[in-house]
Parts: sequence; C-alpha cells; structure tokens
Amino acid sequence: MKLKILTYCSFAILLLSLSCSNDADDEIKDEPKYETFDGSLGKVEYFHRSKVQDAYILVNNAQTNKAILMDKNAELVHDFPLNDKRIGNDVFLMDDGQILANLESEDPKIEIGGFGGILQILDHNGTVNWNFEYSSDDYILHHDAEMLPNGNILAQVWERKTAEEAQNLGYKLDIDVFPDAIIEINPSNNEIVWEWHAWDHLIQNVDDTKENYGIISDNPQKININYVSNEAGDIMHGNGIAYDPVKDVIFLSINFYSEIWVIDHSTTSAQASSSTGGNYGKGGDLIYRFGNPSAYDNPSGERLFYNNHYPNLLKGNDLGKILVFSNGGDLNQSTVYELQLPENYSLQTNQDNEPKVVWSFTDPELYSPKVSGAVRLPNGNTMITEGDFGIWEVTPEGDVVWKYSNPGFYWRAYHYDKTSGALKNLNL
Repeated sequence: MKLKILTYCSFAILLLSLSCSNDADDEIKDEPKYETFDGSLGKVEYFHRSKVQDAYILVNNAQTNKAILMDKNAELVHDFPLNDKRIGNDVFLMDDGQILANLESEDPKIEIGGFGGILQILDHNGTVNWNFEYSSDDYILHHDAEMLPNGNILAQVWERKTAEEAQNLGYKLDIDVFPDAIIEINPSNNEIVWEWHAWDHLIQNVDDTKENYGIISDNPQKININYVSNEAGDIMHGNGIAYDPVKDVIFLSINFYSEIWVIDHSTTSAQASSSTGGNYGKGGDLIYRFGNPSAYDNPSGERLFYNNHYPNLLKGNDLGKILVFSNGGDLNQSTVYELQLPENYSLQTNQDNEPKVVWSFTDPELYSPKVSGAVRLPNGNTMITEGDFGIWEVTPEGDVVWKYSNPGFYWRAYHYDKTSGALKNLNL
C-alpha cells in the first residue's frame, strides 16, 4: 500500500513538475529578446519580436525619390516606378492595387516646401492610368490627396494672392501670400466639382477699415490671417488631409497654426465660399478646430500641437478617434496623440474646445521637425514614422517593439496586411 501511495505521489509530482516546466518555457519564449541586423534597406531592431505586427510597409522616401513596399526585416518587396518624376510627398496604395501619387511638376512656379503640381494614378509597373496637372503662376497642388468613396479625389492647393489683395484683407506684410485651398476632382473628366478656399474665411484685428476686421476670440470659426508672418508668404502650410464619410467633413492639418481644421464638405462650392449652408449651417467657415487654442485667441484649453502632420482618422473599434503627429517645433520632442473627437462639432467662445487625449506616446529619441505620422495596426500597436530617422512600432502600453532606420526623408509609412487585396496585382 505504501509503495502504491509513493508511486502515485511520485507521478503527481512529475506531472506538476512538467506543467511548471512548460509554463516556465512559455514565459521564457515570450521574454523580450533584443535582435538587430542590417536588411537590404536599412537597420532593423526587434525589441520583442512576438509583439510585432507581421506585415508589409509602404514607405515614401523623398530623399531617394522612392516609393517602396518592404517587410519588417527591411527587405524590398516591390519598388513602384514613378517614371523619373520626383515625389511631391504622398504616395499610397488604393484598394485596387494602383497607387495615387503626388508628384512634382517639371516647371513649377510656386516652390514652397512640399509642392507637387501633378497627381497620377499608376499601376504596379508604372503605367500611368490617370494624370492631372494643376500648376501655374497662381496655384499648385501640394503635399497630400484623399480618394473619396465616390471615386473623386480631394487635393490640397496653394494659391497665390498678391500683396495688394493680402493688404486689402488686413495682412501686415507687403508680400504675395499663398493660403491653402482644397479642390475635389472627378478623374473621369478632370473636372473640379467642389472647392474650398481659406481666403474666403479670414479675420483680422489690425485694420478696422477692412471688411474682415473683427475680434479674433469672438469668431473661432474664422482664420486669423496675421497669426503667421512669413517673409516667404507661406502663411498656413497645410500638409495633410483626411475625409470622414460618416459626417461628410474634411480634416486639414495646418502646420504653421499647429491646428487641425474641420470643414463641412456637404456644401456646394458657392456655400463653401460663404458662412451659411451645408449640414452644419456655416458654409465654409470652420466647424471645428483643435490643437492650439492660441491660434484664435482662446484663453481656454491646453495647447497640444507644436507643428503637426497627418490627421489620421481611425476606423473599426477606434471609430471617432484620430491620430496626429505633433512634430514638437522648438521643443525638440515629438509626440503622437490619439484623440477622442466630439460627437457633435461646435466652437464655443472662451471655452475649452479641445478633444480628449486618450493615448499618447513620446520618447527622448523621438523628434522630427518635419513630415512624419502614425497609423494604428490590427494588433493594437501604433506604427510611427519619424521623418528624418525611420519607423517605430510601439504597443498600447508604450513599449517599443520594433524599429527601422536608414538615412532618408520619410513622409509617411502605411501598413498593409500581407493578404490585403491592394497587393493582389503585385504577384508576391
């Protein structure tokens, strides 16, 4: 009997020992293990490989004038031919496997940093299936574009206003200026079917003889033309655009104001030039703005942005939230913010209009004064483009799990699942 009991006890101890051993092995397997190596496209660092989203990345590198698809080991998957044209900043894959590219005109008349002038849709072999050039002495495409659900394309424009026109609206300097505008293009016939111009929605408190004179803080829906005094005439420097199909509104990143402006897209072009009409009843006036209350003399609300890029509206479980990259300006520190947008857009005088911060990430080594952005990955991680360094991947807890670095000037990086339909024509 004692022998049987001892046998049973020994067997139980063995099972327990094996179980504990397996648990320990699992824990060891999941422990972070630092790995670093050079891929063909740059240096890779894995800080915790099991927590990295295995996927492809579309990288726009203006320094090398390349738009490439790579894997997380920095190996080339596909190089998208741009036919010797220079990147005007954004290049991204559409659902049908073609790319929409913002490219530079060969003879630009307006050469502010980030100018383009040409939009093209190209297949994976570089065949141009659509070309739209919008570049002259008086206007030029720049930075970013957005494909709409109806097949039209929203694009950013700088338009020239003469020194006389600017001073007639109370601008302090005697120079030509280049305010932002947005156009909507129908690719089937290249017709501009909708447009919005910041020029139609300006206010100033410098010259009371001008028609747009007013109290800045009493008019948060208007844009203070004198917030930036820039000898080059680049007084706003819009650098990113996003579209919300649910609410039919446009998000426009304005770098020099350190703000995101929200514009009602439900208007007609005539209404967009006025202060009435559209779903929000305000025409083309701003229906919401955030990031820097001082841009409209609002004493309430905390400033978040010090220059900013990429207003990235989230989807799925994160619907109603937005990621924004704050470059950090003179702070020498960049921060990625995830913000909860209000259900109903409104701007109140002398009240806190800023959205709630639900997540943020920064690091002493994260700083890029230009370009950059962030995207949310399916596993909940966030992929961050640091424009003059490379790419980071961080967990919701703020742990860095992967980095890619190589000398360059990275506009943005986009995530694509390896099974994405957008990659179907690449024969990967």
